[in-house]
Amino acid sequence: MIRKYNSNDLDSVLEIWLEASVKDHDFVPADFWGSQVENMRNIYIPASEVFVYEIESKIIGFYALYESTLAAIFVFPEFQDKGIGKQLLSHAKAQRAILSLSVYKENQASYQFYLSQGFAVVSEQLDEHTGHPEYTMSSGT
Repeated sequence: MIRKYNSNDLDSVLEIWLEASVKDHDFVPADFWGSQVENMRNIYIPASEVFVYEIESKIIGFYALYESTLAAIFVFPEFQDKGIGKQLLSHAKAQRAILSLSVYKENQASYQFYLSQGFAVVSEQLDEHTGHPEYTMSSGT
């Protein structure tokens, strides 16, 4: 079930974000992700519109929208490849007429996922935080 985030969900969302970030972005040192937890807690999550995916009262995935940007979409690694990300993305697309997002070029699984869900590359740049190349993609091209 997808529902609107509330403040009681914060620790679960941060745990999913950190675990999935470390696994899915193994080309970025894990300590970088650990160093970003407080920014996620205090800046990014509060500034975003967040929805969580819950199974039997356990949060296993979430997405965050900031204006028309899909700022985050993460699922616990053990629940990936079960259609949950697709459900979250579909829900996010229903919230906005057009969505944009950034994905690391080296994260081919996510890049291919977004292509399969109707997103197209609109630009390529270096991520300002890690220096790794990333694509900006849009659902409205």
